[in-house]
Amino acid sequence: MSNIDYLILFGTLILIVFYGVYKTRGVQSMDSYLRGGDDTKWWAIGLSIMATQASAITFLSTPGQAYTDGMRFVQFYFGLPLAMILISIFFLPLYYRLKVYTAYEYLESRFDLKTRMLAALIFLIQRGLAAGITIYAPSIILSTLLNWDLRITNVIIGLAVIIYTVSGGTKAVTQTQKHQMAIMMVGMVVAGILVITSLPEGIGFIDALHVAGKMDRLNVVNFSFDLSDRYNFWSGITGAVFLFMSYFGTDQSQVQRYLTGRSLKESRMGLMMNGLLKVPMQFVILFIGAMVFVFYQFSPPPIFFNSTVREQIRQTDKGRDFRKLEEDYTQKFETKRLAVEGLVSAVNSGNQNEIDQARLKLNGLQMESDQIRERARQVIREGIPNAETNDKDYIFMHFVMNTLPVGIIGLLFAVIFSAAMSSTSSELNALGSTTTIDIYKRRLNSGKTDKHYLGTSKLFTLIWGIIAIVFASTLSLFENLIQAVNLIGSLFYPIVLGIFVVAFFFKSIKSNAVFFGAIIGQVAIGIIHYLNIQGTAGIFTMGFLWYNAMGCLLVIIISYLIQIIRNLGVRNNHFTKS
Repeated sequence: MSNIDYLILFGTLILIVFYGVYKTRGVQSMDSYLRGGDDTKWWAIGLSIMATQASAITFLSTPGQAYTDGMRFVQFYFGLPLAMILISIFFLPLYYRLKVYTAYEYLESRFDLKTRMLAALIFLIQRGLAAGITIYAPSIILSTLLNWDLRITNVIIGLAVIIYTVSGGTKAVTQTQKHQMAIMMVGMVVAGILVITSLPEGIGFIDALHVAGKMDRLNVVNFSFDLSDRYNFWSGITGAVFLFMSYFGTDQSQVQRYLTGRSLKESRMGLMMNGLLKVPMQFVILFIGAMVFVFYQFSPPPIFFNSTVREQIRQTDKGRDFRKLEEDYTQKFETKRLAVEGLVSAVNSGNQNEIDQARLKLNGLQMESDQIRERARQVIREGIPNAETNDKDYIFMHFVMNTLPVGIIGLLFAVIFSAAMSSTSSELNALGSTTTIDIYKRRLNSGKTDKHYLGTSKLFTLIWGIIAIVFASTLSLFENLIQAVNLIGSLFYPIVLGIFVVAFFFKSIKSNAVFFGAIIGQVAIGIIHYLNIQGTAGIFTMGFLWYNAMGCLLVIIISYLIQIIRNLGVRNNHFTKS
């Protein structure tokens, strides 16, 4: 990167930190620190909700997802508008009526303290893990850019977020997220324009669409029903709806965003803004990834996008094998490029027979190219056993660094880091407030002053920030980062959602039944996931998005059965005594 790019990147990060501290320098009460003063407008709520979810992982990993697997991941968000409607109807009015600081306060009034503690602890575990990932994702980029140690990079990014989040709490998070979201939107629009204008002369936008479509990168909707398929229409409007209801309705990092609204109406409008804009936003980011794929049909891509690992393997005893595969990959690219040009010519001629033949030939060459890449990954595994051989999360970064002009590179990296800071700050803010309100104040040390709990909230926010940094420093890549976050959420969110659904709609189910139902449900989801990993799940073989529906239903059914058994026991005992 040039000095101008570094100036734009670090200047943006420093300004965000100082702006967050400056705008919230007068926050001296628990209400302002945890609820932001209850004066946020609907559009600011909407931007804050979107910024919380749109982590660096969104911009780092999603284009790589489209590059390797097409745009079908967008189906994951099809259920989001429905989830926003349900939350606006059932969750929001309750939270406003009770004037809660956290979502889990309601569970004590409906059930008992232990159920509230269980839900809060599940949230703390899940969100604590996710906070580590949101720090780790941009650290990969910066450590690669500057050749820094990954752990040092984690510390630098984590501390930048901790400074203004500890200082100003919810108000600081909301204030900074408005500007972070603006940076994200501008950056991705610029990226979308530049990736299309970077295509070779003679290849227009329509040609790029044809190439992407014929090579299965515009596979937006799939109506086939398959439980083992992670992303299709049915998982998007069922499993994903449960996930979004859990995330936006019961996850404190999101609940805390819309509890800052000046009224119930403002909060509802903020949620609906998110529901309406999030799907188009994800579509655009995935589309950029599909266009990057088209770009690399005309410009030679590396056989492995992680340049650091690529250089390391060349220095091992497997280096000769790797270089031979690189040569084979380059030769295959040249053959494939001619086939792409042939496809474009066939499309322009309008001859369907020629189009079909060109498509079959091109996709066959793409399959052979993918096989060479897989052999290269195998060589890396053999030569560097501890190396991460998944390079999806490096694809967009490689395109940006090697293609885009000076200044734009810095802007796009500022987008990624702004996203990381926005989501991480929300997570740390929520972790600190939940620990203070649901654990410390309620269970460990009640009856203290407002000033005492304000200080405690800041302390717990700091502690969770340190924990997130430590976790990020020990993290390895999953299949890719965007799936890692969704997997973690799918393992824990459905249990908390199940508790809330029982609380709302099953008044006959009491505290002990739902408490043990939740524990059994959590264990069951853990076992099912383990069996899926081992390939021995049998009838329970499914994509992890389905865990969200199954986990929620398990909690409801098990709780209901336990309550029936308890009721029968009480009746039998009463009958015996009679």
